[in-house]
Amino acid sequence: MATRQEEAREAREAKLDELHERLTGTVERLVTGEDWAEALKFAANFRSRSFNNVILIWEQHQAAFEHGRVHEPFPTFVAGYKQWQQLGRQVEKGQAGYQILAPVTGRFASANPLDADSWRRLNRGEKPKPGETVRTRMVGVRPAYVWDVSQTAGDPLPERPSPRLLEGEAPAGLWEGLAAQVEGAGFEVLRVPYEGMIHGANGITDFSARQVAVRENMDPAAQVKTLAHELAHVTLHGPNQEEARQHRGIGEVEAESVALMVGAAHGMDTTGYTIPYVAGWAANVDGKAPVEIVQSTGERVRKAAASILDQLDTEQVPDGTPPGLTQSVGKNGPDRGAPDQQAAVRRAPSLAPEREAARTPVRADARGL
Repeated sequence: MATRQEEAREAREAKLDELHERLTGTVERLVTGEDWAEALKFAANFRSRSFNNVILIWEQHQAAFEHGRVHEPFPTFVAGYKQWQQLGRQVEKGQAGYQILAPVTGRFASANPLDADSWRRLNRGEKPKPGETVRTRMVGVRPAYVWDVSQTAGDPLPERPSPRLLEGEAPAGLWEGLAAQVEGAGFEVLRVPYEGMIHGANGITDFSARQVAVRENMDPAAQVKTLAHELAHVTLHGPNQEEARQHRGIGEVEAESVALMVGAAHGMDTTGYTIPYVAGWAANVDGKAPVEIVQSTGERVRKAAASILDQLDTEQVPDGTPPGLTQSVGKNGPDRGAPDQQAAVRRAPSLAPEREAARTPVRADARGL
């Protein structure tokens, strides 16, 4: 006869299996440029959460909308049950929470932190030995629940300003902020009069010359979007990253996806920007299923875009965290991307960092849009 602890573990595993199947099915549908663009624009409004959890929230809210349980097709702010209570709001009766993947962490100790094999996991309540270094690592995931603000009632949330742009207008300070990050990485930023000077591209990153060039004969919004694209190349696709050479096209998808998220976070109209077709490049990477490529690329894109956005002193749309919620990450708080290090492998990972998705530069020394 199963013990209560075993029954709880089995129930948790069943929920994780259900979440994994739901996630896989939703990601498999992200096979066109249009669908990928919509997913990324949505993720830009929930960039404090991992890509997998963004997709899970999106899919479950869509289902709730189709069944008439919520009145808006897209969620705006999500938080845990107790977090909504802290904000003076209560989840309404009958509103089912959206299941997400929350991190399970463990404490590890080592007398020689540089030796990966020396780390040992501490038991609950166990203290490290004198001189040992202690670090917290994610060891798995568990199901957790969040609710959208539309599923709650109570005190109004504080209003945050949102950027408003005219068509073709660049967000105030965005070019300067992006250029500063490019220059901080050791690259010179150049504006060239026309595309013929950079091989017909909107922009190009030359790793050998340490230069990023953007053509000036575009509207300001297109120029900053292109600069964000090139900054993504600088951040993600240096020539010393051998994995970037394994498959052509992924690098361009990643760079353009980062640019789309950076633009969307500033209220830019990205509907005219082209996201390369996903199925073609995702289906031809040896040893990787398309779902794995989409998931890993989505998380790399989210992390890169979030890093860029965090360094900008610009007016941005909210990141999905309810205004006024200042408590640090709690039981059902923002996941900050942790569970998606390997959502499909839900057992304890090693201390070594996960390998990143394959990505390929256009040329060994230069990247173009």
